[in-house]
Amino acid sequence: MQTTGTLTRADLAEALHRQIGLSRADSAQIVEQILFEMCDALAHGENVKISGFGTFVLRDKGERIGRNPKTGVEVPIAPRRVLTFRASQTMRDRIVAAG
Repeated sequence: MQTTGTLTRADLAEALHRQIGLSRADSAQIVEQILFEMCDALAHGENVKISGFGTFVLRDKGERIGRNPKTGVEVPIAPRRVLTFRASQTMRDRIVAAG
């Protein structure tokens, strides 16, 4: 399916086109809508769970002190919200089986 080692939006749309028979335009629109809904939910502070795939979780990280590795100077790192992904057990099993 892909040669670059990266799955893209176009690859997902092409898979929908081939496997379900939707037009390329409809396939691309569905992929875009799914990604939009996921981004919108995350932007509003909701986690996104896709059964059998994994969960995208928002975490708030507090302020902390970091260190510049070149100079050793300590600098404050501002509090921020980060996005993490936790693969489902099904996904982990598939990756191990394929590897």
